[in-house]
Amino acid sequence: MKKIFRISIFIIACLCGQLSKAQDKNDEKIIVITLDGLRWQELFGGADSLFINNESFVENREALKKRFWAKTAIERREILFPFFWNYVVENGILLGNRWENNKVNLTNTMAFSYPGYNEILTGKADDKHINSNDKIYNPNKTILEIANSTNRFNGKVLAFGSWDVFPFILNEKRSGIPVNAGYRSSLSKNPSKEALFLDKIQKETPKRWGGVRFDVFTHNYALEALKHDKPSILYIAYGETDDFAHDGRYDQYLNSANRTDQMIKEIWEYVNSDPFYKGKTTILMTTDHGRGTGTDEDNSWRHHGTNIPGANQTWFIAFGNKIKAKGEVKANAQYYTEQFAPTIAKILHLSTEFPASTLPILD
Repeated sequence: MKKIFRISIFIIACLCGQLSKAQDKNDEKIIVITLDGLRWQELFGGADSLFINNESFVENREALKKRFWAKTAIERREILFPFFWNYVVENGILLGNRWENNKVNLTNTMAFSYPGYNEILTGKADDKHINSNDKIYNPNKTILEIANSTNRFNGKVLAFGSWDVFPFILNEKRSGIPVNAGYRSSLSKNPSKEALFLDKIQKETPKRWGGVRFDVFTHNYALEALKHDKPSILYIAYGETDDFAHDGRYDQYLNSANRTDQMIKEIWEYVNSDPFYKGKTTILMTTDHGRGTGTDEDNSWRHHGTNIPGANQTWFIAFGNKIKAKGEVKANAQYYTEQFAPTIAKILHLSTEFPASTLPILD
């Protein structure tokens, strides 16, 4: 009897172990974050000497230099992005430092926002159909839509964006994904007091750009959703860096980039304080396009598009539960933005097909 009992315990333990692994596999959470038009040059080198001293782009040069300038690129990037270069570099992976010959590029030829977001979220460029920033519903299915169509993630996908085109990029009518973007109020069925307060102050805040709200609203709506609605998949699309750059305000572009670093830190700290997310969450980050270098003409950093050299150069950051810490990768390598969606699919164990050449970025 004792022998039979021991065998039974062993079998039960094995079954429990298999069940636990299955539960772990199905319990993974993911947060996808994009920073619109953030150049790899600032990410890996901090404030750029070409612009920080240019009175055309900076109102108070001395104050800006006091805040963000240092002798070396390594010092400057740590000042600008303290969370990325103190925590993430030790616990995650950063790709795209072209000074180290580590490259990330778009495959779409447009090098502006809608085509970039389509490529990030679908795993393929579509220059035929996505060739403007017009508010047309995306004919392609994003990885978020594919996830939302499964039993495992249906009703557990939420998206927040500063730009009012995201309901179309994510095709909210077809995908069924709630998208709080532009100047929309809370979409929660039972909004918290904090969400209702955000609704109030968003209406009362002056608008700088017609279709893009300040990131403070996008961020706090998303953070409140984490606390109140508990999505398994969350997309946050910050937008200020692109719009301040288009305005030619390098000072505000740097300030916004620095704030976003701290917003992402706040997201991560909350994730690690909540048992629903702690130890089960991966964060993946990238940008929809690059910008000009400013080495040919001072204004080129403000712009992007097919004719702007450097506008197809992007970057990739990942950290969290499913990420092996490799830090800043300096190996000579070429990656593409189209690999972002397959990486999400791999982490979430989603069954979907991508071209054979489009492999996940992470092993």
